[in-house]
Amino acid sequence: MTVNVATSRRSFVKVLAGTFGAATLAPGMALAQQPNAAVGTPPSVITNPPRKWGHNAAPEIYPDPDIVVIDPSFQQYLLGITAIHRVATGFLWAEGPAWSNEGQYFLFSDVQGNTQYRFLWDDRRVTAFRKPSNNSNGNCFDFQGRQLSTEDFFRRVIRWEHDGTMTVIADSFEGKPLNSPNDLVAHPDGSIWFTDPPYGDTLSEGHPDEAGGPTNPQGLLNPRIGAENAGALGGTKRQLPNAVYRWDPSNRLDVVITEDQLKDPNGICFSPDYKTLYVISTGKGPGDLHAGGTGTILAFDVQGTKVANGRAFLDMTVDGVHCGPDGMRADVFGNLWCSSNAPLGYSGVLVYNAQAKLIGRIRLPEACANLVFGGPKRNNLLMCASQSIYMLQVQTQGAAPG
Repeated sequence: MTVNVATSRRSFVKVLAGTFGAATLAPGMALAQQPNAAVGTPPSVITNPPRKWGHNAAPEIYPDPDIVVIDPSFQQYLLGITAIHRVATGFLWAEGPAWSNEGQYFLFSDVQGNTQYRFLWDDRRVTAFRKPSNNSNGNCFDFQGRQLSTEDFFRRVIRWEHDGTMTVIADSFEGKPLNSPNDLVAHPDGSIWFTDPPYGDTLSEGHPDEAGGPTNPQGLLNPRIGAENAGALGGTKRQLPNAVYRWDPSNRLDVVITEDQLKDPNGICFSPDYKTLYVISTGKGPGDLHAGGTGTILAFDVQGTKVANGRAFLDMTVDGVHCGPDGMRADVFGNLWCSSNAPLGYSGVLVYNAQAKLIGRIRLPEACANLVFGGPKRNNLLMCASQSIYMLQVQTQGAAPG
């Protein structure tokens, strides 16, 4: 009899994946079925000793114990014969990942390190791309393959053109400087939607206000020490409330979500059909005169150049643990993959379907700030988690171009 090795292997892994899902949902039952008391427990972020990461670590058993199946529907988006890999480490605060399909590289920011990096797909090298980066935070690529970035230092949104020149998309609204644009997303109509909280108005991620400004009320901080261009091209003092903006190719800039509707907007993305806009509300920022955001995700109906019907979508609470969101991406099936900043065991990524049901979790040993789908088939999830970058191959694709 001839045995198809590949088929047998995949069938075996599929059985393992199903067993792992059952163990996740009913751990007591799964343990009771173990015929051999000597069978070990795969190391994970919650085992003692914990899982090791990096090139010198022991290989992980499949399926990866830190990919947690909450609902059976999550299985279709997983590849059983893969694991979470740490592909780089040593950053101060990794953020703003994006994928360039033309360049075949991931781009991300080390906000506090004032550097943009590229993770090259062909040989997996991570190299400095722009240094200094003006404390760039969010990044994405538009439908023409041009890089868009938010810069905390100059408190603006910029676009890098194909000829190497740079265009300032927005740095002020109604004559007042923006706070510190954070995250952004491109729309097929050519518009750019971005959030403008005040998180970059600090020494570590940009520069504080001039004396008397909301982020430097006593004037004890000198924003120009080590930063001679502070205030030269961006705001010198915070003057605007939090907001979400829409920039039109005609160069018109409009507020689409006000501070009264959503405080401290952070991560932002569209549903695959661009009919829903998701925005993350995070904690109180420097200079805020209110209590701060809610640490939740809100949804809005997109109606042309405006939004309506703002509503709570996700409270980001799992097992009674609040998993603070920062960035997110939608896949082509409408699932929302959300970063989680929470205690060990809950930090990483939470995956919800379009009906706001939690279907899966990806546990990381560090708080996750943001993520993006990329790779030649756009089926690799790159996760920016504090000091490190992690990657997981999945069975779905990102909905946005990059």
